[in-house]
Amino acid sequence: MARPTDTDVAVVGAGVLGCVIAHRILEEAPGTRVTVLDRDMIASGATRRSAGLHFPRGASARVRAMASASQRYYAALQARRPGLPITSVGMTVVARRSSADQVARAYLPEARLRPAGAVPGGIARVPDGHAAWDGDGCQYADVAALTQALALDLRSRADFREATPVTGIEPGADEVRLALGTGDTLAAGRVVLAPGPWLDEPAWADLVRPLGARVKKIVALHIERTPAPDAPVVVFHDEDAFLLPLHHRGHWLFSYTCQEWDVTPRDAGPGLSPAHRAEALEVLGRYAPELAGERVSGRVFCDAYGPEFAPLVEPVTDDGRVVFAGAASGSGYRLAPAVAGDVLAALALPSPAAASTARLPEGTLT
Repeated sequence: MARPTDTDVAVVGAGVLGCVIAHRILEEAPGTRVTVLDRDMIASGATRRSAGLHFPRGASARVRAMASASQRYYAALQARRPGLPITSVGMTVVARRSSADQVARAYLPEARLRPAGAVPGGIARVPDGHAAWDGDGCQYADVAALTQALALDLRSRADFREATPVTGIEPGADEVRLALGTGDTLAAGRVVLAPGPWLDEPAWADLVRPLGARVKKIVALHIERTPAPDAPVVVFHDEDAFLLPLHHRGHWLFSYTCQEWDVTPRDAGPGLSPAHRAEALEVLGRYAPELAGERVSGRVFCDAYGPEFAPLVEPVTDDGRVVFAGAASGSGYRLAPAVAGDVLAALALPSPAAASTARLPEGTLT
């Protein structure tokens, strides 16, 4: 006879991905006993430092499908609860003319890209040899606040354990036993590892290492100029960088691609170094020299990246009871609903959702 478990599903990680996973489990399989654990507090890791940008694009067919599914999910969520901290924003893409075909492939049909002569408001320029396109379907979130809102909605239906690190994972015949930093043990029917960049934690490092995920530093500048109310996000396609008006904070954010790999959350920040600032300003100065001359500060952390720069949802034990979900390559917020759909399929819970779908049932977050 199978031993009783303490919970049906334990989600390890209370960032945006872990909370969206828990939310979708309870949407699709109401009554499932869900426990969400975190080594710190809800939304305290990469989620707290996320720029929170969603744009309708992807470098591969799979990521484009996930972006489309997540866009539908967030649109439904926002329609049902307009007070959530999600802000629609215009979008202008700037790229070399020789990259026009790449731009067309990368963006979803719902982006409705159309040629633009200049960046609206003149916040950035279009250099010689470059072109610009305006597009739709862009939004950004205060990801930490959104995650807290999801957690608040979940608390009546799920068990949260903050400041409770998982120190050991022991698969059994009918359960997975989690050793906790509090000295307790939690018996779970299934476990979802959503650890963000904490890939090297002793409890699961050996389980996730074969997946080939790596951790890269992420750096963004805070530019002390107040954005105009109708300012768009400006995406610099060739540099994989963007300039985002953070209206709720009253400044611009410039994210560029930092190429420092194989870092850990313990050594990835939080300080902005002279080298990071110089790298970011060099890219920004090509397109927005006036902004590059403003006073800047920033945010520094890291994220896990999959081998194909796409999220990983994979069983990491032979019996499939432990599933890794993450390595979203800097797109944890943007792709979280679709990743959660894939997790549902991997868990094979009662009434599972199809992978990468985006449904919001009646009664959710009202």
